[in-house]
Amino acid sequence: MPRTCEICDKKSLMESARKKLMSQYNPTPKKRKRPNLQKTNIPQDVKRKNFKAHAGKKVLACTKCIKTLGKNEK
Repeated sequence: MPRTCEICDKKSLMESARKKLMSQYNPTPKKRKRPNLQKTNIPQDVKRKNFKAHAGKKVLACTKCIKTLGKNEK
């Protein structure tokens, strides 16, 4: 099972930092940044179009999508 958000397809990123020491950059190891994925239930009567494909299901979603899901649509 891939570790991606099923709604927005957010994936992990490779990140490297650059540390400067006395006018030269030291090599630093790369780190993998992963999205904060959580299992959540999508309600059946969802109004937003990017959530409609997953209506009534339990999906792995990033916290940004969960926050968007909680907002009321006007």
